[in-house]
Amino acid sequence: MKPDHTLDARGLLCPEPVMMLHAAVRKVAPGEVLQMLATDPSTQRDVPKFCQFLGHELVEHREEENEFVYWIRRGEA
Repeated sequence: MKPDHTLDARGLLCPEPVMMLHAAVRKVAPGEVLQMLATDPSTQRDVPKFCQFLGHELVEHREEENEFVYWIRRGEA
């Protein structure tokens, strides 16, 4: 999947990755996809909850060599 935007949160620890995600998703148009790269395992819990709470779609999530990759489609909100 080719994202419209990318957020690199690798090397950051909770709560920074989700705080950065919150700021980044505001700059994305509804329907566009933001790819987030992270190394903090807590993002596996936090990113799905963030999406569910704020009405964004977690399109895909993968773990690749100790990195977590998320594709998030911005909702209408």
